[in-house]
Amino acid sequence: MAIYLIGQIRVTDPAAWQRYVERVGATFPPHGGTVLWRGLKVAELCRAAHGERVVVAQFPSLAALRAWHDSPEYQALVALREAGAEVVLTAYEG
Repeated sequence: MAIYLIGQIRVTDPAAWQRYVERVGATFPPHGGTVLWRGLKVAELCRAAHGERVVVAQFPSLAALRAWHDSPEYQALVALREAGAEVVLTAYEG
């Protein structure tokens, strides 16, 4: 069963965030991950969401998602991610 990574994002430094976004995509394929879509919030219908952006990525398993998250390639980008945005990452089975 696929695992979906949902990232809720509040950008705090657009330049740092852009540098992160330009690099992070290359970290997914070695772990079987695919970014399905990125989007901007257009309306809140029930309560407030964290941030104004969202990203959804798919992995073949939770182990693959964890391998991506813990990989040296992704961990090297975490400081840049933190400099550019407040990010909440959550995994869902689907």
